[in-house]
Amino acid sequence: MLVKKNLSLYQVINYTWKVDISMVLFCSIIYLVDQYVMTKFVLPIAYPSLMGTAIAFFIGFNNNQAYGRWWEARIIWGGLVNDSRSWARNLVAYNKDQTLAKKMIRRHIAFVYALSSSLRKDDANTSYAAYLTQDDLNLLNPNYHRANEILQLQAHDLNKLRQTCAIDDFVFASLNNLLQNFCDGLGKSERINNTIYPITYVYFTQLFIWLFIALITMSTSSLIGISSIILGWLMGFVFNAIHFNGMSLMNPFSHNPAGIPINSITRTIEINLLQTLKSSTIPEPLGIINNEYIM
Repeated sequence: MLVKKNLSLYQVINYTWKVDISMVLFCSIIYLVDQYVMTKFVLPIAYPSLMGTAIAFFIGFNNNQAYGRWWEARIIWGGLVNDSRSWARNLVAYNKDQTLAKKMIRRHIAFVYALSSSLRKDDANTSYAAYLTQDDLNLLNPNYHRANEILQLQAHDLNKLRQTCAIDDFVFASLNNLLQNFCDGLGKSERINNTIYPITYVYFTQLFIWLFIALITMSTSSLIGISSIILGWLMGFVFNAIHFNGMSLMNPFSHNPAGIPINSITRTIEINLLQTLKSSTIPEPLGIINNEYIM
């Protein structure tokens, strides 16, 4: 997630330089074709103007849907933080078996790490293992859903607390609801992560932007000459920059600076739960990368 209020000129250039070069070359070709091939064809400026208005609405719709996905993901992980704190607090405050409570709280940290690595498609990440006992690791099937299996272990031990009367029925119901919330958060996150944004929206938006660039260059070449190349690039830069901004939000769990900072949120949960356990070893919060974003 970007944390700076403004982007530097270097960041803007680094973000758009490839498409900028492509647009300048494209506009140059369109200008030469219009000047030396289609000499008798004059395109009224009204046509690209109308098309530009239509594209603006189309890009606005795409960006609105993309931001909706991003914001929903942020709400899910915000709820996960709150429920994690409640999980640890209830286990410590209302549970007679503190040894098992500590194990279940540490296991929850493993769950969050397993979930974040799954959403980032980082199956090689084994950070979760540090918070599981050897018995838990032996019970995990490498071919099964790692985070979901950890929830299964939590449910088993929660039922054990109830059967041994370490917690009463009201505390059991509260903890079980939190366990269901964790499962809901897992499922909702995966729904967003695994639902591909319709490719037709992205494809046709990009196609129409390039068509608009061609039309604006052709319609102004007879009026301002070679400067129409610069105008075509400028109009294309505006539309492409807005479109790219939406595309960067379409997959909120992807490993990019505009995504949801689930690594940082996971570390926050880890710190909060270890503080609840009065642990002597508590990691530092993740820092800002390049003074620009957090992951």
